[in-house]
Amino acid sequence: MTIEIRNVCKSFKDVNAVQNVSLLVESGESIALLGPNGAGKTTLVEMIEGVQFPDSGEIRILDRSWEKDENYLRKQIGLALQETRFQERLTVEETLDLFASFYSLEKKRIKEVLEIIQLESKRTTWVLNLSGGQRQRLAMGVAILPLPQILILDEPTTGLDPNARRDLWKILESLKAKGATLILTTHYMEEAQYLCERILMMDQGKILAEGSFSDLLNKFGEGDLIDFEIDGVFPTEKAKNLSGVLSCRWDKNKGEGRLTVKNISETLPLFLKLVENSSIYITSLESRKRTLDDLFLAMSGRHLDD
Repeated sequence: MTIEIRNVCKSFKDVNAVQNVSLLVESGESIALLGPNGAGKTTLVEMIEGVQFPDSGEIRILDRSWEKDENYLRKQIGLALQETRFQERLTVEETLDLFASFYSLEKKRIKEVLEIIQLESKRTTWVLNLSGGQRQRLAMGVAILPLPQILILDEPTTGLDPNARRDLWKILESLKAKGATLILTTHYMEEAQYLCERILMMDQGKILAEGSFSDLLNKFGEGDLIDFEIDGVFPTEKAKNLSGVLSCRWDKNKGEGRLTVKNISETLPLFLKLVENSSIYITSLESRKRTLDDLFLAMSGRHLDD
């Protein structure tokens, strides 16, 4: 087992940041930690990194502990944070060379990393002149320099444009293919679904649920969603009897509702026909698959971005 966390608790004054959390992560596994601000994600990750230490419970990394094997573990874990500050007037290559010297790495490793993070053309460019996405790729390069067995990413794509985010995803996919164990905290639900086989939902220091997206969907969020706003009186009872409808919610004061259905393509045409026959007017309509935010709302009553 690569990471073993057993009954870990951590408090700061009156805040119980992590409450009796247990987690096992296997070699080569990719997991995502999702939850709103204050859920305990960063505190848990910092304890895995050896930056914080639990008040109680046990954390073992590669069957070793931070108390006895810190020097060994520092070389086995790569970190990429939301924002990493480098010396602005060093070039990309000089920055990698500096960090490579900490691990006594050969020059060929710097060349390998430049290829992986796709910054060969920026090799002689000052950090000062890099875009946000290029800086994050450089941070990723620093994280993977010593060939770590574990890569920990704390919201690494926050603030990046979609193209820069996808560039980082490609790098992470290549690292996963080489067997790296990945722990990711993120606010981007599509990022967790795309990169990670297992998703952990955290809130108020506890793990509410874990599993693949399909597992969580089957357990907490059956059905597709049709959200709508209507100008008029909505025929709620008739809507409930449409084929494929699992549930119907209608707020007459707001003039908005939601159908939970087995299959959008089956029920949406029937819903539109019902609206037409009822002589009411749709002012807004959205049909979609459930997201991780929908699942978190079902579990906690809160949105992930609360």
